[in-house]
Amino acid sequence: MGRIPVLDVRPLVDCGRRPAKAVAGETFEVTATVFREGHDAVAANVVLRGPSGRPGPWIPMRELAPGTDRWGAEVTPDAEGSWTYAVEAWSDPIATWRHAAKIKIPAGIDSELVLAEGAELHERAAKGVPKKGGGREAVLAVADTLRDASRPAAVRLAAALAPRVVETLDRHPLRELLTSSPKFPLRVERERALYGSWYEFFPRSEGARTVDGRTVPGNFRTAAERLPAVAAMGFDVVYLPPVHPIGETHRKGPNNSLSASPSDVGVPWAIGSPEGGHDALHPDLGTFEDFDAFVVRARELRLEIALDFALQCSPDHPWVEKHPDWFHQRPDGSIAYAENPPKKYQDIYPIAFDKDMDGIVEETVRVLRHWMDHGIRIFRVDNPHTKPVVFWERVIGEINKDDPDVVFLAEAFTRPAMMRTLGAIGFQQSYTYFTWRNTKEELTEYLTELSRETAAQMRPNFWVNTPDILPGYLQKGGRPAFEVRAVLAATLSPSWGVYAGYELCENTPLREGSEEYLDSEKYELRPRDWESAERAGRTITPLITNLNRIRRRHPALRRLRNLTFHDVDNPQVIAYSKRSGSNTVLVVVNLDPHHTQEATVSLNMPELGLDWHETAPVRDELTGDTYHWGRANYVRLEPGVTPAHVLALRPSPQTGGSPTS
Repeated sequence: MGRIPVLDVRPLVDCGRRPAKAVAGETFEVTATVFREGHDAVAANVVLRGPSGRPGPWIPMRELAPGTDRWGAEVTPDAEGSWTYAVEAWSDPIATWRHAAKIKIPAGIDSELVLAEGAELHERAAKGVPKKGGGREAVLAVADTLRDASRPAAVRLAAALAPRVVETLDRHPLRELLTSSPKFPLRVERERALYGSWYEFFPRSEGARTVDGRTVPGNFRTAAERLPAVAAMGFDVVYLPPVHPIGETHRKGPNNSLSASPSDVGVPWAIGSPEGGHDALHPDLGTFEDFDAFVVRARELRLEIALDFALQCSPDHPWVEKHPDWFHQRPDGSIAYAENPPKKYQDIYPIAFDKDMDGIVEETVRVLRHWMDHGIRIFRVDNPHTKPVVFWERVIGEINKDDPDVVFLAEAFTRPAMMRTLGAIGFQQSYTYFTWRNTKEELTEYLTELSRETAAQMRPNFWVNTPDILPGYLQKGGRPAFEVRAVLAATLSPSWGVYAGYELCENTPLREGSEEYLDSEKYELRPRDWESAERAGRTITPLITNLNRIRRRHPALRRLRNLTFHDVDNPQVIAYSKRSGSNTVLVVVNLDPHHTQEATVSLNMPELGLDWHETAPVRDELTGDTYHWGRANYVRLEPGVTPAHVLALRPSPQTGGSPTS
């Protein structure tokens, strides 16, 4: 510990052994506990060092609450790469002198001695002030004035307290007993690591058609025809389930049945057949030329392709024969299939890592680089929590060492410690519990955790549904429930995602109490008549399109750590805001998909950049309506009509009035 204690620096990941996360241009707060003995003033600042290792201008910290000794400053790394941050604390003799002088001079206590001390301090401080701009001369002039016994003591003190002098020395302080924390690592990544709108679809269902009584799967060429519609909805990322050959052994039939007919297409996650494994394409989908054309077409539409990476095998995968030590051998010589009770995956073999970790790492990196060579820079990783953490640390570290723009999304619905650790060791994003957080209390508690405690190591991606998960809220709430969850996901999290069919409000479960879809696309082709649905108005496509447009228009919605919840006197209504610079968005949502709810929203005005008694014009980005809102605001939200307000604040100097919606 140095001369002045600098303790509990945050953010801190794994005691500083692993880097905290940020993206270029993202602002976050660095905090620390700073104090010293006695009554002398202390101050602190943050030093950011960019990829070059050179320190940038240090950033002054402020005491977050008087008497707490907790200091903080907002920092904004502006480029991708490996950064460090440190907190410096120091004795502030000028601030100490000002405090004493403002007490002693008016009381006539040791006035000349106090003024002489001040003159000496200002002379010393002037050495650290640049000559350019006249600041140094102004500080030296104060020193002369403080020594001028011909003037009243109060006049001499006033010269030292002049705003220009105070501001100059705030920018160029006299720092004594300088103490620094260790340098902590910070990994700054591209914005896609934090922000994006994801759309998942199965290429084999897009363009599927019936020929001679048999349904023929779609392929990359027909799936490419769906891309303009996805882009038109404002999505940034198209996520594809596995596109590899599918095994025949224990192939699953419709609705996870154990007996499949020759025409059943199988589960894409049962990877591998004699036609190839993780580095091959299912022949029904097309060739690598077709795949490359699909990726290029997506890029033309400003879409990135995310590819599923599921490290598991069907019994027919080439690895089963070539690397038998990569699998769990049972006493009878058979291989154990995957289970997640009560779910059983007879068509999938999990990998066993401990006999040949090095070999599996090498092969995994090879496979990933194979797909990177075909234009893939985003991987959605299936069930990473069922593999060793050290394995992913090695794989992602190896990939990101040379290709730091490659993004890995962890599909991990598991224990919090595992989810946070996967983020700490390299995963840029993670699935979350959002799918099962429905009440205001649940959402407030969970989002406070995600936007504060874990934001430096785990970035959320809010999926409203997946091929595996049809939440009860959507099953029971009808179209209004789909609208509510879309608004929440798109405005609470910088990254959100939908699985195809969400815009059609598909909500029929396999059975009562199940979260599985009836006739799930995992097991069979599911072509959809998008055009007829659009013509009949049976979609929420306009809402989804509007939400993605709003997200692109408002930088505040592309950030995570700027979330503030506001008080509402109705438990069925939630209100929150996000602010980034001059951009502020306020969202109010009716969480009840069945009933109209009325409430008074009480805003924390300073969090919106407004005074407590100020009012401001707001524009509802969903409807175009404008209102005047202040500290207390009445809302009435009707499911299916006005489920939410997404309000862009336009501050004005006007005050007073009675704002309502």
